[in-house]
Amino acid sequence: MRDRYESPLSARYAGPEMKALFSEDQKFRTWRKLWIALAQAEKELGLPISQDQIQEMIGHQDGINYAEAEEQEKKTRHDVMAHIYAYGLQCPAAAPIIHLGATSCYVGDNTDIILMRQALRLLRRKIIAVIDKLTKFAENHKGLPCLGFTHFQPAQLTTVGKRAALWIQDLMTDWEDLDYILPAIKFLGCKGTTGTQASFKELFDGDFTKVLALDEIIAAQFGFDGAVAVSGQTYSRKLDSRVLQVLSSVAQSAAKFSGDIRLWQHLKEVEEPFENDQVGSSAMAYKRNPMRCERIAGLCRYVVADAQNPAMTASAQWFERTLDDSSNKRISVPEAFLAIDAILHLYLNVAAGLTVYPKIIHRHIQEELPFMATENILMAAVKQGGDRQKLHEKIRRHAMAAARRVKSEGEKNDLLERIAGDPAFQLSLSDLEATLTAERYTGFAEEQTERYLQTVREKLQGEELGQIFEPALNV
Repeated sequence: MRDRYESPLSARYAGPEMKALFSEDQKFRTWRKLWIALAQAEKELGLPISQDQIQEMIGHQDGINYAEAEEQEKKTRHDVMAHIYAYGLQCPAAAPIIHLGATSCYVGDNTDIILMRQALRLLRRKIIAVIDKLTKFAENHKGLPCLGFTHFQPAQLTTVGKRAALWIQDLMTDWEDLDYILPAIKFLGCKGTTGTQASFKELFDGDFTKVLALDEIIAAQFGFDGAVAVSGQTYSRKLDSRVLQVLSSVAQSAAKFSGDIRLWQHLKEVEEPFENDQVGSSAMAYKRNPMRCERIAGLCRYVVADAQNPAMTASAQWFERTLDDSSNKRISVPEAFLAIDAILHLYLNVAAGLTVYPKIIHRHIQEELPFMATENILMAAVKQGGDRQKLHEKIRRHAMAAARRVKSEGEKNDLLERIAGDPAFQLSLSDLEATLTAERYTGFAEEQTERYLQTVREKLQGEELGQIFEPALNV
């Protein structure tokens, strides 16, 4: 509908898989799976729950009667109670044991943990896909010299592939962080109103062993290797903060990449993809704006800022439970995942379609290389019998004059001609031009890149590198 606000993250940017993961339907289906798992575990541990009751719950786990739940929530102003009521209408025999002994956080928090872990796994696949594309790009251009920049001022040469290796290294760090946090995510389990499991102590007649087993059985059913040992009513909100810091790190990496491409596109050396019918500007028909990388930059800024929300929420929780987290995390956590999903869609699209212009790159090198070659020229002149200190001063003066000519008069760099015309150097123009082979000034950039890419390829072995992305939206 066009007469009300809808988040652009959902309407324009994120992919369908991530949007489905954080949908209301996925949440409420997971609630029902958790209620079934609770009943099954309680039955297994000896509570008077029949298999018929469980089968009734299983039979209605997907056909959620939303109208009844929504009507009940208007009355109770409590979403969990509303869905327990609606589920009970469909399962009259099981109604007395649905949610037995649990609090709202049993379904709410455990669902959040389950969905965050699934979302991280999805992002992991997508980060790996981007790394794979960048690795191929770096391999193809590992020996192609280009100007290096410090302070966005021309500096010693590097290679196109070496610069791409820096982007890969950032994403590899994010991958490591993600693989660290994934196994650290624990299930909340059934902890009760203040985390003491008092209701379950009552249900199991004080048998702590059975109460512990209840947590372990349900956690295992959802693929977790255990539940947290202690909690308040909720899992510690530091988990949300830890997870979103990983997303923030991915955003920082992607923003760095997008900034480099935007600067590179300004230099006309490398460009992001641009379709035949794409319009760069409504006014200036000739323009090829780096709009995909600009979108990456904007979304990354949002994620980095959004990651502060769970950090502040975690620091503001009171004793065993306070509800000022709920409204914030309903927005901040899903939207961080949707934004990172969109960022990675864009990142993959750009990385897979970068266009390199070697002739422009070479021209820019030739404009700056005479300045960079002065150390080699100085050494060659000293070998001809010159005085190093006197020649250094002469080169400095010639370089300043050549730079002034380029900047003030718009003329070509004539540093080599000036040096060739100075008898103190005893070097001909052809001697000097022989020093201007770009590959002589890239250091070990190519070797470093190949050595690093080998470690990346080894890490990629065994990972699924097929087409994992849905058709890109609004890229």
